Amino acid sequence: MTEQQQREIIRKIVEKDPRYREEAYTFVREGLDYTVHTLKDGKEDESHHVRGWELSKGIRDYAIREFGPVSLRVLRHWGIESSDDFGEIVYNMIEAELLGKTEEDDKQDFHGVFDFEEAFLVPFLPSNPHE
Repeated sequence: MTEQQQREIIRKIVEKDPRYREEAYTFVREGLDYTVHTLKDGKEDESHHVRGWELSKGIRDYAIREFGPVSLRVLRHWGIESSDDFGEIVYNMIEAELLGKTEEDDKQDFHGVFDFEEAFLVPFLPSNPHE
């Protein structure tokens, strides 16, 4: 499937479910690629199916890497407020056949993986030298 075809499918998803911007879908897909690459960590032959909680954490790390201190603002601008939203986006993409899933996968795997504000704000708070 070409990138243009993927963008068209994402546009149709957003028309059907306007909670999230097109950029959110592209970012989640990039976050999946980042997560798979990170989990492989040099292991050429090992294939690893990414679970919802792993993907949520991988997307968090990818967002912090890409957007730094404005990660939370960017994600909220796209309609993403929690790890549950990652699951909604992933399952919209599964329904549109942009992603696949296994029988063990469940949207609940994305539920409450981490506190969103804490995950994106704490890494950028100044450290307290008196602790």
